[in-house]
Amino acid sequence: MDKPFAITLNPGSSLANHTGSWRTARPVYLDRLPPCNNQCPAGEDIQGWLFDAESGGYEAAWRHLTRDNPFAAIMGRVCYHSCESACNRGKIDEAVGINSVERFLGDEAIKRGWKFAAPARESGKKVLIVGAGPSGMSAAYHLRRMGHAVTVMDAGPYMGGMMRFGIPKYRLPREVLDAEMQRIVDMGVTVRLNSKVDNILEQMKSGGAGGSFDAAFLAVGAHIGKRAMIPSGDAARIVDAISVLRSMEGEDKPLLGRRVVVYGGGNTAVDVARTVKRMGAEPIIVYRRTRDKAPAHDFEIEEALQEGVMVKWLSTIKQAGDKEITIEKMALDDKGFPQPTGEFETLEADSVVLALGQDVDLGLLNGVPGLEVTKDGVVKVGTDLMTGHPGIFAGGDMVPAERNVTVAVGHGKKAARNIDAWLRGETYAPPPKHEVAQFEKLNPWYYADAPKTVRPMLDIIRRQSTFDEVQGGLDESNALFEARRCLSCGNCFECDNCYGVCPDNAVIKLGPGKRFQFNYDYCKGCGVCVAECPCGAIRMEAEEI
Repeated sequence: MDKPFAITLNPGSSLANHTGSWRTARPVYLDRLPPCNNQCPAGEDIQGWLFDAESGGYEAAWRHLTRDNPFAAIMGRVCYHSCESACNRGKIDEAVGINSVERFLGDEAIKRGWKFAAPARESGKKVLIVGAGPSGMSAAYHLRRMGHAVTVMDAGPYMGGMMRFGIPKYRLPREVLDAEMQRIVDMGVTVRLNSKVDNILEQMKSGGAGGSFDAAFLAVGAHIGKRAMIPSGDAARIVDAISVLRSMEGEDKPLLGRRVVVYGGGNTAVDVARTVKRMGAEPIIVYRRTRDKAPAHDFEIEEALQEGVMVKWLSTIKQAGDKEITIEKMALDDKGFPQPTGEFETLEADSVVLALGQDVDLGLLNGVPGLEVTKDGVVKVGTDLMTGHPGIFAGGDMVPAERNVTVAVGHGKKAARNIDAWLRGETYAPPPKHEVAQFEKLNPWYYADAPKTVRPMLDIIRRQSTFDEVQGGLDESNALFEARRCLSCGNCFECDNCYGVCPDNAVIKLGPGKRFQFNYDYCKGCGVCVAECPCGAIRMEAEEI
C-alpha cells in the first residue's frame, strides 16, 4: 500500500506482527487478455459483454458488444466463431457458446427496437465509402459515431454486399440483414445504391454538396467468380457460383436443371449445393482433394451431407458436354498431394457450377498514383490499411487477408480509427495488449461442469425443400445460462477467494465493482491467493531488495 492503514492494534492480534517484512515476492492484481477477445477478428470485448449478459443486462450487453461490431444478429449467424476454439472453458467441458449469446442479443435488439445514438458532435469532415458490405458498413458505423459525414456508394440494388449475394437465406434471413443495415442508415449515414464508382479520384473530387470528400475507404467485395479451363461443347451449361447465389435475390431464379455438378470444395461450393438442393435439384460436389483438406468448414459439409448432397472426393472435371461431364479420379502421393490416376467416370449433368474462388473488380483504381496491386489481384496496404495514395484506405476482400465476414467487419473498424486519426493529422496508436490468460493460469477446481447449450436445428425434411433458417437461437433462460458459463479468464470478478484464503488478512475489499487491494505491511508473500484465484487475475512478482 502507498499509505499506511490507521489501525488500532490489540497486543493479542496477528496485526501486531508486520509479516510483510518477511516477504521475498509480492502478489499483484492484474488484468490478462481473455483468449476469446484475443482471437476475435472483429476485436470484440467478448468477456466484457458476456459479463453484462450474465446479469440479465441484455441492452447493456448489446451496447457493449456493438462498440466494436454493429452486426450482433448477423454475426451470431454467419461468424465461424474462432473465439470458441480458443475458449479456456473447452478444456473443462465445452467452450462457451459465445456465438449463440451474440445472436440472442442481436435478435433482442431487433425485437425491442434498440437504436444507435447519433454522434455527439459533427467533425465537418466527409468520408466516401465504396461498398455497402460488411467492411464498408462497419466503417460507416464507426466513422459516423466519430462525427464524420459518411456517404456509402454501392453498385448493387441492396445493402449487404457479399452477406446478401454470397450467403443463402437459410443461413442469414434477409429481414435480419435489412434490420441491421437500416440501423446504421438511421444514424445519418447516406447510402447510394445502384451507383457504381468508375474512378475513385474523380468520385472523391465530385463530393456532392459541400465540396470534395476528405478521405475514402474502398470495401468492394469479391463478386467476380474465377473460371477454369474445362474443355466443353457449345451446348454445355457452365456458370459461376456467385452468379447463382446472386440470382437467388431476384425474382428470376437460376434454371440449372435437375442434375447439377458443383466444382470446388469451399464454403461457397457447399452453399450452392445446398441452395440448389432446396430448389429440387440433385447436386453433386466434385473436389480434387480429400474432405479433411477441403476449405469449407467441416460442420457445413456435414450439414450438406445430411441434406442429401453427394460429394465426389479426389476427383477433377476433365470435360463437360451437353448432358454429362467426365471426371478423373485422383490419388494422394507420398506427400499427400492429389495426382491423376487415368481412371475416368462419366456423370450426368444438366449444368456445372464453378465454385473456385472469387476476384475483386479493381477498375475504380485505374489511374490512381502510388497505388500498388499484388500478384493475387488485391490492393497493397500498410498496417493502417492506407493504400499508397494518401487518404485512400482499403479493406475486406480488397486487401490480402482471410475472406470472411468477421475479418471484413474488423477491417471496417480498424480503417475507421485510422481514417479518423489521419483526418486530424495524427497517427492512430492501438493500445498495448495484455498477456493472454492461458488455461494454466486458472484454477478450474472452482468451476462446476456445465455442458454447452445446443442450439435447435431445423428438421432434415424442411431443410431439403425450404429456405427456412436451419439453425435456431437460444431463448432467454438458455442465453443467460450460456453467458454464465464464462470463466472470466484473467480478470477479477470479485469472488472473494483471495479475501477468504489470505492467512494474514492482508486483502482489503474496496467495495462492489472496485475489486481488492493488498496491504503489503502484512502480506508475507505466501502466494495462496495466486493459487486459489479461479480466473488467474493475480501473479507473484519478486521484491527488489
